[in-house]
Amino acid sequence: MIRNVLFTLVCLLGTTLSRTASAQEQKSLGVINFATCISESKLGKQEQASFESMKQQITKSLEDLEKQITEISAKLNDREYLDSLSPQAEEEMKTKFRTLNDDLARNQNQYYQLLNQANLRILQLINTQIIASAENIAKEKKLSLVMNKEALFFYAPTMDITNDVIVEMDRQFDAKKAEAEKAQAAKETSTEDKDKGSPK
Repeated sequence: MIRNVLFTLVCLLGTTLSRTASAQEQKSLGVINFATCISESKLGKQEQASFESMKQQITKSLEDLEKQITEISAKLNDREYLDSLSPQAEEEMKTKFRTLNDDLARNQNQYYQLLNQANLRILQLINTQIIASAENIAKEKKLSLVMNKEALFFYAPTMDITNDVIVEMDRQFDAKKAEAEKAQAAKETSTEDKDKGSPK
């Protein structure tokens, strides 16, 4: 009877310790959704807007070239229109058509490289900010490890610190923005003082 009671107590104690250890392990590990940090943070939104603006400008430039090529192509395929041109004017049009096609191909390659470089720069910038913010949150929550959600098959929802990291990212973003505005204001004040002090 006593042995049965002791065995039961040992089993209960073991289960309790196991749960405690499991809870401690969960608390020591934080998980971040990298994509959410990019889409929801102020820095991520700013960089995405900047990227989209660049993409639209590039797209418009390419579309303008394509439009010119289409217009010239239509004229070159119009026999009546070509008959109304002098041989020299027709040759000039064909030369312009070839030049525009070459420009389009060259610009497409350059623009795609530019977009890829800009995208890489944005990811590196945001990644650096996420790391810095995650470190602060890890210290605050006493976490020993923070991982990206994409590297895990499963994790308990209580381990997710994405929102905390985004809040920290926004705090750092606002602080840097305030510093930049303060520096700009000081620069403008300095320029105004110089203008006032300069002889007329």
